[in-house]
Amino acid sequence: MALLPNQNRSFYLMLLFLYSCVELGASVPSAIAHNVEVAGDVAATMHLEPNHNPKAGEPALVWFALTRQGGELIPLKQCNCRLAIYPEPRSPGSLPVLQPALKSIDAERYQGIPGAEVTFPQSGLYLMALSGTPKAGANFQAFELTYPITVTAGPPRPVAQKSTEQPTSVVARDALGQATDASPLVWQIGAVAGALAIGLGAIALKRQQRK
Repeated sequence: MALLPNQNRSFYLMLLFLYSCVELGASVPSAIAHNVEVAGDVAATMHLEPNHNPKAGEPALVWFALTRQGGELIPLKQCNCRLAIYPEPRSPGSLPVLQPALKSIDAERYQGIPGAEVTFPQSGLYLMALSGTPKAGANFQAFELTYPITVTAGPPRPVAQKSTEQPTSVVARDALGQATDASPLVWQIGAVAGALAIGLGAIALKRQQRK
């Protein structure tokens, strides 16, 4: 059966809608894995490994693909870039808990972009702020870009086990220089001293009786 003009138009609109859904679904993972922020004429794609799911106490790699208006890449050698990480909520004048040193790295199809290794001290919400000014010869506006970060708890720390070792006995040496256990020696000395005391007491008692 031939489609009427209105039906034909609706059919093609439906096909276009389905095609758009397929394209959108294919691009969603990339959009989730890379956060894009814009300030002035600078845009930055931020990626945090692994999978934007950092854990407290474990090192994570973060990198930024900076581009100026028009799509030209801004490498770290052209930018006085600074990375600071604040706990959320961030209050005016608060100091960052981390200031990782940025280094030039290659990631995916980008070369010489700013990146850093970050170890978050504990789980919770953070704000990652990347700011920068152009170096001599570079042409872009000063910027500050911020990204919210959620840090989950890391693996539990191992519990220190109590020592099961027995206390070491005191070791003494006899007249021949041979090692002996001091504990029996102490008991022997005590027994001899006790016997001498009893003997001396008996002798003194007999002398008093003779008098």
